[in-house]
Amino acid sequence: MAKPVVCYLGLGSNLGDRLAALTQALELLNAAPGLRPTACSSIYETEPWGVAEQPRFLNLVAGYETALPPAELLALCQRIESQIGRTPTYRWGPRRIDLDILLYGSQIISSLTPDLQIPHPRLSQRAFVLVPLAEIAPHIPVPPHGLTAQQLLAAVDGSAGVIPALPP
Repeated sequence: MAKPVVCYLGLGSNLGDRLAALTQALELLNAAPGLRPTACSSIYETEPWGVAEQPRFLNLVAGYETALPPAELLALCQRIESQIGRTPTYRWGPRRIDLDILLYGSQIISSLTPDLQIPHPRLSQRAFVLVPLAEIAPHIPVPPHGLTAQQLLAAVDGSAGVIPALPP
């Protein structure tokens, strides 16, 4: 069995009952074999990123201790998305639920599959992820540059569009 690491997942929803989708995703993640919840941010209402003409998102970040290999964690996230009703749309388009692996310990993974890149390739550009990540893990170093979540947040545009919606 692999040594457990702490991973951080970004959760987002902008279709249907957004809060119910996030709640269901957290319940499924928290009950999943191989994951032990360690932290959960507040829920934030956020402007869409990439494609502006769509509904606002609810976003949060959750931390888990896991010994699941990254590819298995990705498969679990994709099964949960499917179970909650995510259907394919266009890149950065609206979705019932979105689960992204943001960080997996201090690992850098870029060559396993196009769907699995850790840290998330646009993490440092997205206030809607950095605000909740900095809430629960402000001093975590983000590979490859080693800046903390808090330092990355201080350098990113768009944090004014990330509004607290609900406490954890």
